[in-house]
Amino acid sequence: MKKINQWMIAICLLFLAFSPTLAQEDMLNTPSTLTSCNEGVDLTGQEFQVHHFGDFTGPLSFITTPLLAALEDATNYYNSLGGICGATITIPDPTTIDTGGVPSVSQEIYNRISTADPKPSLLILYSSDDSEILRERLAEDEIPVLISAGSIEGLYGEDGQTPGWIFATNPLYVDQLGHFCQYVSENLEQFPENPTIGYLSWLGAFGQAAYTPEVIAYCQAQGVGFIETPEYWHPAQTTDISNNILNLVGAGANIIYTNSLASGPFLISKTLALLGLLDQVQLAGVNWVLDTSVALLSAQDLAQGVANSVGLPAVDGMIGSMPFYWWSEANSQPGIAFIQQQFALNERPFAIQNIAYLLGFGIVEYWSELMIRTGNRVGFENIDGVAVKETIENTVFAPLTGVPIDFQGGALRDAAPNRIAQLRFLGTDGGPATSIQDLDMSMDIPIPIVIPLSDFTDSPDLRPGGADVP
Repeated sequence: MKKINQWMIAICLLFLAFSPTLAQEDMLNTPSTLTSCNEGVDLTGQEFQVHHFGDFTGPLSFITTPLLAALEDATNYYNSLGGICGATITIPDPTTIDTGGVPSVSQEIYNRISTADPKPSLLILYSSDDSEILRERLAEDEIPVLISAGSIEGLYGEDGQTPGWIFATNPLYVDQLGHFCQYVSENLEQFPENPTIGYLSWLGAFGQAAYTPEVIAYCQAQGVGFIETPEYWHPAQTTDISNNILNLVGAGANIIYTNSLASGPFLISKTLALLGLLDQVQLAGVNWVLDTSVALLSAQDLAQGVANSVGLPAVDGMIGSMPFYWWSEANSQPGIAFIQQQFALNERPFAIQNIAYLLGFGIVEYWSELMIRTGNRVGFENIDGVAVKETIENTVFAPLTGVPIDFQGGALRDAAPNRIAQLRFLGTDGGPATSIQDLDMSMDIPIPIVIPLSDFTDSPDLRPGGADVP
Protein backbone atom coordinates (compact mmCIF):
# COMPACT_ATOMS: atom_id res chain seq x y z
CA MET A 1 0.00 0.00 0.00
CA LYS A 2 1.24 3.51 -0.78
CA LYS A 3 2.60 5.50 2.14
CA ILE A 4 -0.13 7.33 4.05
CA ASN A 5 0.91 10.92 4.80
CA GLN A 6 1.71 10.87 8.50
CA TRP A 7 -1.11 8.28 8.72
CA MET A 8 -3.53 11.20 8.01
CA ILE A 9 -5.78 9.44 10.47
CA ALA A 10 -9.20 10.95 10.99
CA ILE A 11 -10.00 9.42 14.38
CA CYS A 12 -13.62 9.47 15.46
CA LEU A 13 -12.78 10.73 18.96
CA LEU A 14 -13.61 14.35 19.63
CA PHE A 15 -12.44 14.24 23.22
CA LEU A 16 -8.86 13.70 22.09
CA ALA A 17 -8.96 17.38 21.25
CA PHE A 18 -11.82 18.84 23.26
CA SER A 19 -13.80 18.42 26.45
CA PRO A 20 -17.32 19.63 27.29
CA THR A 21 -15.78 21.58 30.19
CA LEU A 22 -13.75 23.98 28.03
CA ALA A 23 -12.68 27.18 29.72
CA GLN A 24 -14.14 30.31 28.14
CA GLU A 25 -10.72 31.51 26.97
CA ASP A 26 -10.27 28.22 25.10
CA MET A 27 -13.48 28.59 23.10
CA LEU A 28 -13.10 28.61 19.33
CA ASN A 29 -14.88 31.15 17.21
CA THR A 30 -16.45 29.84 14.04
CA PRO A 31 -14.11 30.00 11.02
CA SER A 32 -17.17 31.13 9.10
CA THR A 33 -16.72 33.49 6.16
CA LEU A 34 -20.39 34.44 5.90
CA THR A 35 -21.10 37.54 3.84
CA SER A 36 -22.11 40.59 5.86
CA CYS A 37 -25.65 41.89 5.55
CA ASN A 38 -26.10 45.13 3.66
CA GLU A 39 -25.61 48.21 5.79
CA GLY A 40 -28.75 49.25 7.61
CA VAL A 41 -30.52 45.87 7.29
CA ASP A 42 -32.04 44.78 10.60
CA LEU A 43 -34.46 41.84 10.55
CA THR A 44 -34.83 41.52 14.32
CA GLY A 45 -38.16 39.92 15.22
CA GLN A 46 -38.42 38.03 11.93
CA GLU A 47 -37.81 34.31 11.31
CA PHE A 48 -36.14 32.26 8.59
CA GLN A 49 -37.04 28.57 8.62
CA VAL A 50 -34.70 25.86 7.37
CA HIS A 51 -37.27 23.84 5.43
CA HIS A 52 -36.41 20.16 5.20
CA PHE A 53 -37.94 16.71 5.44
CA GLY A 54 -36.83 13.10 5.07
CA ASP A 55 -36.58 9.60 6.46
CA PHE A 56 -35.84 9.84 10.20
CA THR A 57 -37.17 6.45 11.34
CA GLY A 58 -36.70 4.16 8.31
CA PRO A 59 -33.64 2.74 6.48
CA LEU A 60 -31.83 6.12 6.42
CA SER A 61 -32.30 6.86 10.13
CA PHE A 62 -28.70 5.88 10.95
CA ILE A 63 -27.68 8.94 8.94
CA THR A 64 -30.53 11.37 9.48
CA THR A 65 -30.77 11.11 13.28
CA PRO A 66 -27.30 12.67 13.74
CA LEU A 67 -28.19 15.23 11.08
CA LEU A 68 -31.16 16.40 13.13
CA ALA A 69 -28.84 16.91 16.09
CA ALA A 70 -26.46 18.94 13.94
CA LEU A 71 -29.26 21.13 12.59
CA GLU A 72 -30.37 21.89 16.13
CA ASP A 73 -26.86 22.65 17.38
CA ALA A 74 -25.98 24.72 14.32
CA THR A 75 -29.12 26.85 14.34
CA ASN A 76 -28.68 27.50 18.06
CA TYR A 77 -25.10 28.58 17.46
CA TYR A 78 -25.81 30.88 14.51
CA ASN A 79 -28.77 32.40 16.33
CA SER A 80 -26.40 33.25 19.19
CA LEU A 81 -24.42 35.26 16.64
CA GLY A 82 -27.49 37.15 15.43
CA GLY A 83 -29.09 34.70 12.99
CA ILE A 84 -29.74 36.14 9.53
CA CYS A 85 -29.25 39.88 9.89
CA GLY A 86 -31.02 39.72 13.26
CA ALA A 87 -33.74 37.29 12.17
CA THR A 88 -34.01 33.99 14.06
CA ILE A 89 -33.22 30.74 12.24
CA THR A 90 -35.81 28.06 13.02
CA ILE A 91 -36.18 24.36 12.21
CA PRO A 92 -39.42 22.34 12.09
CA ASP A 93 -40.47 19.68 14.59
CA PRO A 94 -38.94 16.43 13.18
CA THR A 95 -42.11 14.45 13.93
CA THR A 96 -44.01 16.57 11.41
CA ILE A 97 -41.57 15.97 8.55
CA ASP A 98 -40.61 12.29 8.93
CA THR A 99 -41.26 10.26 5.78
CA GLY A 100 -40.14 6.95 7.27
CA GLY A 101 -38.72 6.21 3.84
CA VAL A 102 -42.21 5.91 2.30
CA PRO A 103 -42.52 7.73 -1.07
CA SER A 104 -46.24 8.48 -0.65
CA VAL A 105 -45.51 10.18 2.68
CA SER A 106 -42.81 12.26 0.98
CA GLN A 107 -45.42 13.42 -1.50
CA GLU A 108 -47.86 14.32 1.28
CA ILE A 109 -45.29 16.31 3.25
CA TYR A 110 -44.12 18.10 0.12
CA ASN A 111 -47.70 19.01 -0.79
CA ARG A 112 -48.16 20.58 2.63
CA ILE A 113 -44.84 22.44 2.70
CA SER A 114 -44.93 23.68 -0.89
CA THR A 115 -48.39 25.22 -0.52
CA ALA A 116 -47.65 26.97 2.77
CA ASP A 117 -47.68 30.74 2.98
CA PRO A 118 -44.99 31.89 2.56
CA LYS A 119 -43.80 29.25 0.13
CA PRO A 120 -40.29 27.94 0.87
CA SER A 121 -37.53 29.62 -1.09
CA LEU A 122 -35.16 26.68 -0.46
CA LEU A 123 -35.72 23.08 0.62
CA ILE A 124 -33.29 20.47 1.99
CA LEU A 125 -33.78 16.79 1.12
CA TYR A 126 -31.76 13.64 1.92
CA SER A 127 -32.96 10.86 -0.35
CA SER A 128 -32.29 10.12 -4.01
CA ASP A 129 -35.76 8.57 -4.16
CA ASP A 130 -37.32 11.84 -2.99
CA SER A 131 -35.28 13.83 -5.49
CA GLU A 132 -36.57 11.70 -8.34
CA ILE A 133 -40.25 11.66 -7.41
CA LEU A 134 -40.30 15.41 -6.67
CA ARG A 135 -38.03 16.64 -9.48
CA GLU A 136 -40.80 17.86 -11.81
CA ARG A 137 -42.94 19.32 -9.02
CA LEU A 138 -40.00 21.32 -7.68
CA ALA A 139 -39.41 22.83 -11.11
CA GLU A 140 -43.09 23.69 -11.48
CA ASP A 141 -43.20 25.24 -8.02
CA GLU A 142 -39.83 26.98 -8.52
CA ILE A 143 -38.36 25.67 -5.25
CA PRO A 144 -34.62 24.88 -5.33
CA VAL A 145 -33.27 21.99 -3.25
CA LEU A 146 -29.99 21.18 -1.55
CA ILE A 147 -29.34 17.46 -1.11
CA SER A 148 -26.52 15.17 0.01
CA ALA A 149 -27.34 12.50 -2.54
CA GLY A 150 -26.70 12.04 -6.20
CA SER A 151 -28.80 10.07 -8.65
CA ILE A 152 -28.55 11.13 -12.28
CA GLU A 153 -32.32 11.27 -12.78
CA GLY A 154 -32.87 13.41 -9.68
CA LEU A 155 -30.27 16.00 -10.65
CA TYR A 156 -30.13 15.86 -14.45
CA GLY A 157 -33.33 14.13 -15.58
CA GLU A 158 -33.82 10.87 -17.46
CA ASP A 159 -31.54 12.02 -20.29
CA GLY A 160 -28.78 13.04 -17.87
CA GLN A 161 -28.48 16.38 -19.63
CA THR A 162 -31.30 18.47 -18.15
CA PRO A 163 -30.22 20.28 -14.97
CA GLY A 164 -33.17 20.83 -12.68
CA TRP A 165 -33.81 22.60 -9.40
CA ILE A 166 -31.96 20.08 -7.20
CA PHE A 167 -28.32 20.70 -6.25
CA ALA A 168 -26.13 18.01 -4.62
CA THR A 169 -23.28 18.98 -2.31
CA ASN A 170 -21.39 15.77 -3.16
CA PRO A 171 -20.45 14.12 -6.47
CA LEU A 172 -22.94 12.00 -8.37
CA TYR A 173 -22.85 8.42 -7.13
CA VAL A 174 -21.94 7.23 -10.60
CA ASP A 175 -19.00 9.67 -10.61
CA GLN A 176 -17.84 8.37 -7.23
CA LEU A 177 -17.74 4.82 -8.59
CA GLY A 178 -15.83 6.03 -11.61
CA HIS A 179 -13.37 7.82 -9.34
CA PHE A 180 -12.89 4.57 -7.40
CA CYS A 181 -12.10 2.71 -10.63
CA GLN A 182 -9.57 5.39 -11.51
CA TYR A 183 -7.96 4.92 -8.09
CA VAL A 184 -7.85 1.13 -8.56
CA SER A 185 -6.14 1.48 -11.93
CA GLU A 186 -3.49 3.75 -10.43
CA ASN A 187 -2.89 1.56 -7.35
CA LEU A 188 -3.14 -2.02 -8.59
CA GLU A 189 -0.81 -3.26 -5.85
CA GLN A 190 -3.53 -2.56 -3.27
CA PHE A 191 -6.14 -4.77 -4.96
CA PRO A 192 -6.58 -8.39 -6.01
CA GLU A 193 -5.00 -9.45 -9.29
CA ASN A 194 -7.17 -8.63 -12.31
CA PRO A 195 -9.50 -6.39 -10.26
CA THR A 196 -13.12 -7.00 -11.17
CA ILE A 197 -16.11 -5.21 -9.65
CA GLY A 198 -19.38 -6.84 -8.72
CA TYR A 199 -22.18 -4.36 -7.92
CA LEU A 200 -24.27 -5.32 -4.87
CA SER A 201 -26.70 -2.84 -3.37
CA TRP A 202 -30.18 -1.93 -2.17
CA LEU A 203 -33.20 -1.82 -4.42
CA GLY A 204 -34.38 1.73 -5.08
CA ALA A 205 -33.10 4.96 -6.56
CA PHE A 206 -30.28 5.33 -4.04
CA GLY A 207 -29.02 1.76 -4.18
CA GLN A 208 -29.13 1.56 -7.96
CA ALA A 209 -27.87 5.09 -8.66
CA ALA A 210 -24.22 4.19 -9.36
CA TYR A 211 -24.88 1.33 -11.78
CA THR A 212 -25.05 2.59 -15.38
CA PRO A 213 -23.62 1.56 -18.78
CA GLU A 214 -21.46 4.69 -18.72
CA VAL A 215 -19.69 3.81 -15.48
CA ILE A 216 -19.17 0.21 -16.59
CA ALA A 217 -17.54 1.46 -19.79
CA TYR A 218 -15.41 3.95 -17.86
CA CYS A 219 -14.19 1.34 -15.37
CA GLN A 220 -13.38 -1.12 -18.14
CA ALA A 221 -11.47 1.63 -19.97
CA GLN A 222 -9.44 2.06 -16.76
CA GLY A 223 -8.51 -1.62 -16.89
CA VAL A 224 -10.95 -2.60 -14.14
CA GLY A 225 -13.28 -5.49 -14.91
CA PHE A 226 -17.00 -5.15 -14.21
CA ILE A 227 -19.61 -7.87 -13.83
CA GLU A 228 -22.44 -6.54 -15.96
CA THR A 229 -25.23 -8.23 -13.99
CA PRO A 230 -25.81 -6.41 -10.67
CA GLU A 231 -27.29 -7.94 -7.52
CA TYR A 232 -29.85 -6.14 -5.35
CA TRP A 233 -31.70 -6.80 -2.10
CA HIS A 234 -34.50 -5.03 -0.23
CA PRO A 235 -33.10 -3.43 2.95
CA ALA A 236 -36.31 -3.86 4.93
CA GLN A 237 -37.17 -7.39 3.79
CA THR A 238 -33.95 -9.33 3.23
CA THR A 239 -31.33 -10.41 5.76
CA ASP A 240 -29.61 -13.20 3.80
CA ILE A 241 -27.61 -12.04 0.79
CA SER A 242 -25.34 -15.09 0.53
CA ASN A 243 -26.63 -16.06 -2.90
CA ASN A 244 -26.16 -12.49 -4.20
CA ILE A 245 -22.52 -12.53 -3.15
CA LEU A 246 -21.88 -16.06 -4.42
CA ASN A 247 -23.38 -15.09 -7.79
CA LEU A 248 -20.97 -12.16 -8.14
CA VAL A 249 -17.90 -14.03 -6.89
CA GLY A 250 -18.79 -16.99 -9.06
CA ALA A 251 -18.88 -14.65 -12.05
CA GLY A 252 -15.35 -13.45 -11.25
CA ALA A 253 -15.83 -10.47 -8.94
CA ASN A 254 -13.03 -9.83 -6.45
CA ILE A 255 -14.25 -6.34 -5.51
CA ILE A 256 -17.77 -5.85 -4.17
CA TYR A 257 -19.00 -2.25 -4.59
CA THR A 258 -22.14 -1.08 -2.80
CA ASN A 259 -24.26 2.05 -2.97
CA SER A 260 -25.83 1.49 0.44
CA LEU A 261 -25.23 2.76 3.96
CA ALA A 262 -25.25 1.71 7.63
CA SER A 263 -26.67 -1.83 7.73
CA GLY A 264 -25.95 -2.33 4.00
CA PRO A 265 -22.13 -2.40 3.96
CA PHE A 266 -22.20 -4.12 7.35
CA LEU A 267 -24.39 -6.96 6.05
CA ILE A 268 -22.13 -7.44 3.02
CA SER A 269 -18.96 -7.60 5.12
CA LYS A 270 -20.60 -9.91 7.65
CA THR A 271 -21.77 -12.25 4.90
CA LEU A 272 -18.33 -12.25 3.26
CA ALA A 273 -16.83 -13.18 6.64
CA LEU A 274 -19.32 -15.99 7.24
CA LEU A 275 -18.66 -17.32 3.73
CA GLY A 276 -14.90 -17.20 4.29
CA LEU A 277 -14.43 -14.75 1.39
CA LEU A 278 -13.08 -11.64 3.12
CA ASP A 279 -9.48 -12.43 2.15
CA GLN A 280 -10.47 -12.86 -1.48
CA VAL A 281 -12.78 -9.89 -1.94
CA GLN A 282 -12.17 -6.15 -1.41
CA LEU A 283 -15.24 -4.28 -0.14
CA ALA A 284 -15.80 -0.74 -1.44
CA GLY A 285 -18.57 1.76 -1.90
CA VAL A 286 -20.09 5.22 -1.92
CA ASN A 287 -19.08 7.88 0.63
CA TRP A 288 -21.68 6.62 3.14
CA VAL A 289 -19.84 3.30 3.63
CA LEU A 290 -17.18 5.13 5.67
CA ASP A 291 -19.73 6.35 8.18
CA THR A 292 -19.36 5.73 11.91
CA SER A 293 -22.62 3.73 11.91
CA VAL A 294 -21.10 1.09 9.62
CA ALA A 295 -18.03 0.72 11.83
CA LEU A 296 -20.01 0.47 15.07
CA LEU A 297 -22.40 -2.14 13.65
CA SER A 298 -19.44 -4.27 12.62
CA ALA A 299 -17.66 -3.70 15.93
CA GLN A 300 -20.72 -4.92 17.83
CA ASP A 301 -20.77 -8.11 15.78
CA LEU A 302 -17.16 -8.80 16.69
CA ALA A 303 -18.42 -10.19 20.02
CA GLN A 304 -20.26 -12.90 18.05
CA GLY A 305 -17.08 -13.90 16.29
CA VAL A 306 -17.77 -12.16 12.97
CA ALA A 307 -14.28 -10.97 12.06
CA ASN A 308 -11.67 -11.00 9.35
CA SER A 309 -8.72 -13.39 9.30
CA VAL A 310 -6.78 -11.38 11.90
CA GLY A 311 -9.71 -10.96 14.24
CA LEU A 312 -10.69 -7.38 13.39
CA PRO A 313 -14.25 -6.19 12.55
CA ALA A 314 -15.33 -7.41 9.13
CA VAL A 315 -15.50 -3.90 7.61
CA ASP A 316 -11.83 -3.24 8.42
CA GLY A 317 -10.10 -2.19 5.19
CA MET A 318 -13.24 -1.14 3.31
CA ILE A 319 -12.58 1.63 0.76
CA GLY A 320 -14.91 4.44 -0.23
CA SER A 321 -15.23 8.03 -1.37
CA MET A 322 -14.76 10.89 1.09
CA PRO A 323 -15.78 14.20 -0.53
CA PHE A 324 -15.39 16.11 2.75
CA TYR A 325 -13.00 16.56 5.65
CA TRP A 326 -13.23 14.15 8.57
CA TRP A 327 -13.41 14.55 12.34
CA SER A 328 -9.80 14.66 13.40
CA GLU A 329 -8.43 16.72 10.54
CA ALA A 330 -8.81 19.54 13.03
CA ASN A 331 -5.12 20.42 13.01
CA SER A 332 -5.36 21.50 9.37
CA GLN A 333 -9.08 22.28 9.11
CA PRO A 334 -10.40 24.93 11.52
CA GLY A 335 -13.98 24.11 10.55
CA ILE A 336 -13.54 20.56 11.79
CA ALA A 337 -11.99 21.81 15.02
CA PHE A 338 -14.97 24.10 15.51
CA ILE A 339 -17.54 21.35 14.87
CA GLN A 340 -15.68 19.03 17.25
CA GLN A 341 -15.97 21.68 19.92
CA GLN A 342 -19.67 22.27 19.34
CA PHE A 343 -20.31 18.51 19.41
CA ALA A 344 -18.62 18.31 22.81
CA LEU A 345 -20.28 21.40 24.24
CA ASN A 346 -23.69 19.99 23.30
CA GLU A 347 -22.71 16.68 24.94
CA ARG A 348 -23.71 14.63 21.95
CA PRO A 349 -23.10 10.85 22.19
CA PHE A 350 -20.28 9.16 20.30
CA ALA A 351 -22.68 7.13 18.14
CA ILE A 352 -23.82 10.24 16.21
CA GLN A 353 -20.33 11.56 15.55
CA ASN A 354 -20.59 10.73 11.89
CA ILE A 355 -20.79 12.10 8.37
CA ALA A 356 -24.26 13.58 8.82
CA TYR A 357 -23.36 15.71 11.82
CA LEU A 358 -20.55 17.31 9.81
CA LEU A 359 -22.89 17.86 6.86
CA GLY A 360 -25.59 19.32 9.11
CA PHE A 361 -23.35 22.08 10.42
CA GLY A 362 -22.06 22.81 6.94
CA ILE A 363 -25.53 22.94 5.38
CA VAL A 364 -26.78 25.50 7.93
CA GLU A 365 -23.83 27.78 7.15
CA TYR A 366 -24.28 27.31 3.39
CA TRP A 367 -28.03 27.93 3.69
CA SER A 368 -27.31 31.10 5.70
CA GLU A 369 -24.86 32.34 3.07
CA LEU A 370 -27.42 31.78 0.32
CA MET A 371 -30.11 33.70 2.24
CA ILE A 372 -27.78 36.62 2.95
CA ARG A 373 -26.43 36.88 -0.60
CA THR A 374 -29.90 36.64 -2.09
CA GLY A 375 -31.33 39.20 0.33
CA ASN A 376 -28.46 41.60 -0.28
CA ARG A 377 -29.04 41.34 -4.03
CA VAL A 378 -32.84 41.47 -4.37
CA GLY A 379 -33.96 42.72 -0.96
CA PHE A 380 -34.86 40.37 1.91
CA GLU A 381 -38.56 40.99 1.35
CA ASN A 382 -38.16 39.70 -2.23
CA ILE A 383 -36.40 36.40 -1.53
CA ASP A 384 -38.06 33.57 -3.46
CA GLY A 385 -37.05 30.30 -5.08
CA VAL A 386 -36.08 31.87 -8.40
CA ALA A 387 -33.75 34.35 -6.71
CA VAL A 388 -32.19 31.67 -4.47
CA LYS A 389 -31.62 29.34 -7.42
CA GLU A 390 -29.72 32.11 -9.19
CA THR A 391 -27.61 32.59 -6.08
CA ILE A 392 -26.83 28.87 -5.81
CA GLU A 393 -25.76 28.69 -9.45
CA ASN A 394 -23.43 31.66 -9.18
CA THR A 395 -21.98 31.24 -5.68
CA VAL A 396 -18.69 29.54 -4.87
CA PHE A 397 -18.59 28.96 -1.13
CA ALA A 398 -16.69 26.69 1.26
CA PRO A 399 -18.87 26.15 4.37
CA LEU A 400 -16.74 26.52 7.49
CA THR A 401 -13.69 26.85 5.21
CA GLY A 402 -14.13 23.23 4.08
CA VAL A 403 -14.52 21.86 0.55
CA PRO A 404 -15.77 24.56 -1.88
CA ILE A 405 -19.21 24.12 -3.43
CA ASP A 406 -19.27 25.37 -7.03
CA PHE A 407 -22.07 24.69 -9.50
CA GLN A 408 -20.21 26.56 -12.24
CA GLY A 409 -22.80 29.14 -13.15
CA GLY A 410 -25.57 26.56 -13.34
CA ALA A 411 -23.76 24.11 -15.63
CA LEU A 412 -23.60 21.47 -12.88
CA ARG A 413 -26.00 20.10 -10.28
CA ASP A 414 -23.42 18.16 -8.25
CA ALA A 415 -20.15 19.08 -6.58
CA ALA A 416 -17.07 17.61 -8.26
CA PRO A 417 -14.28 17.33 -5.61
CA ASN A 418 -13.69 13.86 -4.17
CA ARG A 419 -10.99 11.70 -2.60
CA ILE A 420 -10.62 8.02 -1.75
CA ALA A 421 -10.30 6.81 1.85
CA GLN A 422 -10.28 3.62 3.91
CA LEU A 423 -12.09 2.53 7.06
CA ARG A 424 -9.80 0.97 9.69
CA PHE A 425 -9.69 0.55 13.46
CA LEU A 426 -7.29 2.18 15.89
CA GLY A 427 -4.27 0.21 17.04
CA THR A 428 -2.38 0.53 20.29
CA ASP A 429 0.50 2.29 18.50
CA GLY A 430 -1.77 5.11 17.25
CA GLY A 431 -1.94 3.75 13.72
CA PRO A 432 -4.40 1.26 12.21
CA ALA A 433 -4.59 -2.08 13.99
CA THR A 434 -3.15 -5.03 12.09
CA SER A 435 -4.58 -7.77 14.32
CA ILE A 436 -6.83 -8.35 17.29
CA GLN A 437 -3.72 -8.34 19.49
CA ASP A 438 -2.89 -4.68 18.81
CA LEU A 439 -6.49 -3.40 18.66
CA ASP A 440 -7.02 -0.39 20.94
CA MET A 441 -9.90 -1.26 23.27
CA SER A 442 -9.49 1.68 25.65
CA MET A 443 -13.15 2.60 25.06
CA ASP A 444 -14.25 -1.04 25.43
CA ILE A 445 -15.12 -1.09 21.72
CA PRO A 446 -12.96 -1.05 18.58
CA ILE A 447 -12.40 2.59 17.64
CA PRO A 448 -13.06 3.37 13.95
CA ILE A 449 -10.65 5.56 12.03
CA VAL A 450 -10.79 6.86 8.47
CA ILE A 451 -7.56 7.17 6.47
CA PRO A 452 -7.51 9.33 3.33
CA LEU A 453 -5.67 7.48 0.57
CA SER A 454 -5.64 10.28 -2.01
CA ASP A 455 -5.87 14.04 -2.28
CA PHE A 456 -8.93 15.92 -3.52
CA THR A 457 -9.41 15.91 -7.29
CA ASP A 458 -12.48 16.39 -9.45
CA SER A 459 -14.38 13.16 -10.01
CA PRO A 460 -15.09 12.15 -13.62
CA ASP A 461 -18.31 13.26 -15.30
CA LEU A 462 -20.10 9.98 -16.11
CA ARG A 463 -23.73 10.98 -16.57
CA PRO A 464 -25.05 10.15 -20.06
CA GLY A 465 -23.15 12.32 -22.49
CA GLY A 466 -20.74 13.37 -19.72
CA ALA A 467 -17.29 14.66 -20.60
CA ASP A 468 -15.50 11.53 -19.35
CA VAL A 469 -17.77 8.83 -20.74
CA PRO A 470 -15.65 6.65 -23.10
